[in-house]
Amino acid sequence: MTRVAYLGPAGTWSHVALLADPIAAAAEHVPCTTIPEAIETVDHGDADYALVPIQNSIEGGINATLDTLVRLPALQIVGECTVAVHHCLIAAPGTAIDAITAVASHPQATAQCREFLRTRLPGVPVHTVSSTAQAVREAVEQGDGLAGLGPVQAATLYGGEVLLADVEDEPDNVTRFVSVARGDGAGRGGPWPASGGPRWRTSLVFWGSGDGTPGWLVSCLAEFSTRGLNMSRIESRPRRGRLEQYLFFVDLDARDDDGPVREALVALAARCEAVRVLGSYPAA
Repeated sequence: MTRVAYLGPAGTWSHVALLADPIAAAAEHVPCTTIPEAIETVDHGDADYALVPIQNSIEGGINATLDTLVRLPALQIVGECTVAVHHCLIAAPGTAIDAITAVASHPQATAQCREFLRTRLPGVPVHTVSSTAQAVREAVEQGDGLAGLGPVQAATLYGGEVLLADVEDEPDNVTRFVSVARGDGAGRGGPWPASGGPRWRTSLVFWGSGDGTPGWLVSCLAEFSTRGLNMSRIESRPRRGRLEQYLFFVDLDARDDDGPVREALVALAARCEAVRVLGSYPAA
């Protein structure tokens, strides 16, 4: 049976995304305590895929995913799916909103609900835990005024009460998840996730010591634009241990074996220390 690792325990948004895909839902599920651990489980051969968040429409890139993909070059993104994220404020049954003394959740969830926490629960301390499901489980088990931010599925699973629904700061809050597999080509274009469409996406990362010189980044990106390639996403992350040097992540709306993409990658390599394709896969 196919094994899929994800950020657990059951009831996280990763778990919700996993259950929404018919192929992944039928697989053996491997809950992990962190996003890097989920990806590393695939690298170690203890799972066939990892389903991990990579981008949120409010908070942007998921740094733990990006950093781990760079660190483990044997892995590839082989598919993606998107999930509408609507957080709930959940507590033990019978808890009143004005009795809440603390809120717990994953840092991504609290960031996506920052304005709600500021205006509806001013002065209430916010605690960080490993996942939204863990926050809900602790809130239900501990009681005593603790509330968790998480999906309604976590409330159902752990016996919590939804005090307020849809508390995210933006109503169109969406998270993009990617499936990661070992880079042997077995997962290319499928079979999972099943939600992929006819449009393809290629994700890559590049870096170079020239990133501090005027016009270097523009010249790098021009290798795509001059060949008619659309960049649907670009963002930077600091290079570990290199002050003022960065990794640049780009998503292209094309396959990596398309002629213009191949040409752009060759030209980009001449300008950079490293260019790595993180995956080429059907876009959600």
